[in-house]
Amino acid sequence: MGPNPFLGVIFHWIGGLASATNFIPFRAIKRWSWEVYWIIQGFAAWIVAPIVLAGIFVPHPIAILQTAYAKDPGSIFYPVLWGVLWGMGGLTFGLAIRYLGLALGYAIALGLCMVFGTIIPPIYHGEMSAILHETSGRIILAGVLLCLIAVAINGAAGLSKENEITPEEKAEAGEVDYNFGKGIAVAVFAGIMSSFFAFGLDAGKPIGDLAKAELLSTHRSDLWQNLPILIVVLWGGFLTNFVWSLILIFKNRSIRQFAGEPGLNPMRSSHVSGHTMVDFDPLDPSTYDHLAPRTLVSNYLFAALAGVIWYFQFFFYSMGQTRMGKYDFSSWTLHMASIIIFATLWGLILKEWQGTSRRTKLLVTTGLLLLITSTVVVGYGNYLKSTQSPTPITTSN
Repeated sequence: MGPNPFLGVIFHWIGGLASATNFIPFRAIKRWSWEVYWIIQGFAAWIVAPIVLAGIFVPHPIAILQTAYAKDPGSIFYPVLWGVLWGMGGLTFGLAIRYLGLALGYAIALGLCMVFGTIIPPIYHGEMSAILHETSGRIILAGVLLCLIAVAINGAAGLSKENEITPEEKAEAGEVDYNFGKGIAVAVFAGIMSSFFAFGLDAGKPIGDLAKAELLSTHRSDLWQNLPILIVVLWGGFLTNFVWSLILIFKNRSIRQFAGEPGLNPMRSSHVSGHTMVDFDPLDPSTYDHLAPRTLVSNYLFAALAGVIWYFQFFFYSMGQTRMGKYDFSSWTLHMASIIIFATLWGLILKEWQGTSRRTKLLVTTGLLLLITSTVVVGYGNYLKSTQSPTPITTSN
C-alpha cells in the first residue's frame, strides 16, 4: 500500500482526538493524589499497551528489537534517550494544563512542540534545502506556519480570557489553580522537551525498516511498521515518569493510597474539598477514612483507561506517518494540530470559555478554523509530493 496523505490526515485526526481525550477519565478519579494515578496510567500507556498492540499487529516485535540492537545498538539507545527527555516534558505538561486550563495549556505547549519536532529532524538530515526547492515542500511548510499562527491566536484568546473571567468562573470550569505567568513558563519547558518524542521516532527508523520487512514477508500491511519503535521510545518516557512518581509517593507518603487510603486530587474538575470529594457510605463507618472498594477499583480502571487512550494517539500517529509519503516529517505538525483542535473543542464542551467576550470567542473560533485548515494544507502538500516522480534527496550526512 503506497502513500495516501489524506488517509494519513484522518489517522492523525483520530490520534489527536485520543490525545486530547486522555485527561477526561482523570476527572472521574476520586480522592487519589496525582502521583498515584499518574504512575498507573503511565504503566498502562508506556509499558502494557505498546507491547500488547505491537504483539497483535507485528510478528515477533521483541525479536525485531533484538535484531535491531545486534545490528546497531544506537537504534535502541537513542530512541530510549530521547524518550527519557520527552518524559520530562510529559511530567510538566500536566502542570501546564493545571495552571492554564485545557485549551490554552495544550495550545502553548503543543505549539512549541510542533515547531521543534517538525523542523529539526529534516534539518538534521540535510533535507531542508530540497524541501524548500519543491512546490510540495513549500506548501507543507506553509501549513506548518499556518498552524503556528493558529497557536498564537489561541494563546491570545487565553490571555484575553484571563483578563475577563472571574475567579468563581474559573473554579466552575475546573481551573482552581489558574496562574497565567507560572503556566506559560511551565508550558514553554514542556513544549520544548515534548518535541523530543519526534526525535525518538526518527532515531528508531532502523527498527521500523526491520518491522516493515517482517510484515511484508508475512503478507501483512506495512501500516504497523512503526509500532515497535513506540515500545523503546516509551520505555524512556516511563523511566522518567516512574522515578519522579516514586519520589513524590515517598515524599508525600501516598503509597497507602494504592490500597484505599484517601488523598487529594489536584486535577479534579472542581474544588478538592466539600461534596465533590466525599465518597463514602454513610451507613458504613469503615469507608469514612478509606475509599469504598468500588471506588478504589474504579480509580484503577479510570487511570488505566486514561493511559490506553493516551497510547492510541501514537498508535494512530504511527499509522498516519506510513501514509504521508516522502515528507513524513510533516506528520508531527498534523499530530500536534489535531491534538490542539480536539483540546479546544473539549475546552468549549467543558465551558472553559464561558463568560468571555465575543472578541475572545472569535479568537478561539478563528484559531480553531486555522488549525483545521493547516492540516488540510499539509495533507495537500504531501499529496502533491506523492504524485510526483521520485527524485533523490541529497543529504549532508
